[in-house]
Amino acid sequence: MPLPPAPPTVLVEMIFPDQANHYGTLFGGHALALMARAAFVAACRRAAGPVVMARSERVDFATPIRVGEMLELRAEILREGRSSLTVAVRGIAQPIGPGAPRPALDGQFVMVAVDADGRPRPLSSAI
Repeated sequence: MPLPPAPPTVLVEMIFPDQANHYGTLFGGHALALMARAAFVAACRRAAGPVVMARSERVDFATPIRVGEMLELRAEILREGRSSLTVAVRGIAQPIGPGAPRPALDGQFVMVAVDADGRPRPLSSAI
């Protein structure tokens, strides 16, 4: 029997200078790491155990995220396979103070549930 839809996982990150590039905006590598973390948390919750990343799919950077802004990452399960999950991650940038939130990042990650030996395991099997 399939599980009911999982609620989105939401992580909020404040962007500090050590995460920025020379333009004063979030460095792309840090953005990918934050997105991967959100996908990991969502997939671990759904898989009820450890997961590993098998693939990062298309990631779009819509707008720069400046130092001092917050980045809200929303991760949602799009697809469940036998042992894998596809997780969509959307990032919304939010200035501190006045200013409207704006879409900033969008991507998908394929995560695989693994057993204690790191081998794929069915999503339905508890650890």
